[in-house]
Amino acid sequence: MTMIRMTRMGRKKKPFYRIVVTDSRKRRDSGWIEAIGHYNPVTENKELTLDMERYNYWVSVGAQVSPTVARLAKR
Repeated sequence: MTMIRMTRMGRKKKPFYRIVVTDSRKRRDSGWIEAIGHYNPVTENKELTLDMERYNYWVSVGAQVSPTVARLAKR
């Protein structure tokens, strides 16, 4: 099953996350099908970029959304 979730990037104590579509059986940071956004919680305004067109497409074809990504998508 495909899943929309975050993968951690960046360095120690400075996390940066990409919002990706991946197979649910893969590890958190392993390969993904498509990157549809990014989230940077370290900046003052907590920068979030998400391609809602691609997000809605993947949800429409049955991709499951992680709780964290679902919360961020509502912002």
